[in-house]
Amino acid sequence: MSEKFKTAPEDLEATTSHSSGFSRFASLFGGPGVWIGPRIAPLPAYLKSDLSESEESSEAILNRQLASEDGTSIQYRTCSWQKTAALLFSEYICLAIMSFPWSYSVLGLVPGLILTVVVAALVLYTSLVLWEFCLRHPEVRDVCDIGQMLFWGKEWAWWATAVMFVLNNTFIQALHVLVGAEYLNTMTESDKIGGCRTVEFGVVVTVICLIGSLPRTFSMMSKLGTASAIFTFISVLLATIFAGIQDKPAGYTAALGSPLVTAIPVKGTTFVNGMSAFLNISYTFIGQITLPSFIAEMRDPREFPKSLWACTIAEIIVFSIVGGVIYAYTGNQYVTAPAFGSLDDLYKKVSFSFMIPTLIFLGCLYASVTARFVFFRTFRNSVHLHSHTVVGWGSWTGILLVTWIFAFIISQVIPFFSSLLSVMSSLFDSWFGFIFWGVAYLRMRSVDEQAGRKRNGIVATLSTALNIAIIIMGAFFLSVGTYASVQGIVDSFNAGTVHGVFSCKSNGI
Repeated sequence: MSEKFKTAPEDLEATTSHSSGFSRFASLFGGPGVWIGPRIAPLPAYLKSDLSESEESSEAILNRQLASEDGTSIQYRTCSWQKTAALLFSEYICLAIMSFPWSYSVLGLVPGLILTVVVAALVLYTSLVLWEFCLRHPEVRDVCDIGQMLFWGKEWAWWATAVMFVLNNTFIQALHVLVGAEYLNTMTESDKIGGCRTVEFGVVVTVICLIGSLPRTFSMMSKLGTASAIFTFISVLLATIFAGIQDKPAGYTAALGSPLVTAIPVKGTTFVNGMSAFLNISYTFIGQITLPSFIAEMRDPREFPKSLWACTIAEIIVFSIVGGVIYAYTGNQYVTAPAFGSLDDLYKKVSFSFMIPTLIFLGCLYASVTARFVFFRTFRNSVHLHSHTVVGWGSWTGILLVTWIFAFIISQVIPFFSSLLSVMSSLFDSWFGFIFWGVAYLRMRSVDEQAGRKRNGIVATLSTALNIAIIIMGAFFLSVGTYASVQGIVDSFNAGTVHGVFSCKSNGI
């Protein structure tokens, strides 16, 4: 690294309250002026045995990680902030954008747009808290390490976080298997396919995604992610244009009339539908579960906020325009989730086809994050971690295979798009989007105070109140949100609006 990390100075009184404007700027936008506070947890045993007391700073740990990769065949800390931005774009500029028109139709256009901005701001804030935590603990490789640290080093916290981490990623993989099968069914709707077509298409997508998951570094994945984000942007741009130029939305009838757009929720909107729509918006923004893994492969993690700000601004613009415009032209009567189903057949197939790279890549990205979680713990300090060995590559492939088999099964058990989004959001985003980072903030401020670092009283009070509110919001997601998601699934099955599990019927849109 060209510049040394700026770690906590010995004379903390001289740096109270981030006294320099440059330091305040760095705390929001990153760079070499970042002040790195003290740890909340002791060094793990595997690190402490290799470091002297003078080498236990964040700078020393990071520099040792970089030095350990010099000359190895497979290097992990290679991402610039631009490559990390590409990973973020590929994660967030995704298929879930096409659920925004449906969410706006349920919530009303005005509340929908307001919630879009509010959720984006909350996710940006909690992501900056997460980044600060990772700077203090550069050995962190994924959110499971953080979970154990946040809850006072308890082993149960690590296991609980690990289960949620793997399930969340596997659900996202399942979502992409499901939508991949939807795409293939949409494109071949008029063709006769022998056997159980939807299950067969699910198998095809699963195999393709397994192959796409094989690269072992995020530096390589970022190149694929850049292409994925570009194709996704083209896809949603075409869908938005097509929604405006088509004569009538798909499914139009004189009885239903012209598209009806409402500024506020229509009378009779149920709590379950409203919560499901809100969870759809939240799910699209909340992706903090992967951020520790991305930061862990940055050569200079102080630069991460640049990636974060670029992605957040793009998200707000793209999500709001795509959601608002498509909803305006399809209305409450004809909007679907994903919104491709509201387009004429030709328009639908053209715009949906540009989504193919994302359907494959994003599931691959989450599979790779899960595989890293298992692989790095299994082969820590082993030759298989940094070298091309049969055992290393065989294990990596085997881990990926298991995750994709489970993803395929989930895609056949919960075979509908919006409800699968809502379940994932309520069960997992409550923790990884809110609760963890509210607790992280409180823990970090506590050790800062113990170390003698003073903060402005009003700012400290307001910040503490905000983070307590974030924890409460996460608890609301977990309890009420999960109830609404499960009830929505039950209602869909009872109404007969979705196919059963492992259905052979086409799920094309």
